[in-house]
Amino acid sequence: MNIAYFLLPKSRVAYLYDDYTFRQGLEKMRHHGYTAIPVITRDGRYAGTVSEGDFLWQLLNEVPEERKVCSMKDLEQLKIRDILQKDTYPPVRITVSMEEMLNSAMNQNFIPVVDDLGNFNGIVTRKDIIRYFAEQKDAELPQLLQKIV
Repeated sequence: MNIAYFLLPKSRVAYLYDDYTFRQGLEKMRHHGYTAIPVITRDGRYAGTVSEGDFLWQLLNEVPEERKVCSMKDLEQLKIRDILQKDTYPPVRITVSMEEMLNSAMNQNFIPVVDDLGNFNGIVTRKDIIRYFAEQKDAELPQLLQKIV
């Protein structure tokens, strides 16, 4: 099965640019209600995925020992690329097998899909992968019962 069938294209995916500010990224994640969101460069290359935890850990790292409260204004100079954790949501190419997608989905909510140049094409969600394998199992069950009878 070609994963292009499951691909949610870039035009329908919320994503952040790596030069967005900390505040812009957090606001966009809050607006969409996501816990993780893909990050791309201005030229369309996949840069990684940022999660709520990345924002939280950055806030905790920004607060000095004297526990001075930092405002969102203080975080305007911080860019998404500065808090991005490398290799947390590794992308796949469109030619990847469904079994490999399943392995990736065990650790990720979604799998970013890139082309041969590393350009972001979209995502495949864990839900779609699970649905595919559930339908495969359901389709095999009647055939298995016929063999038994």
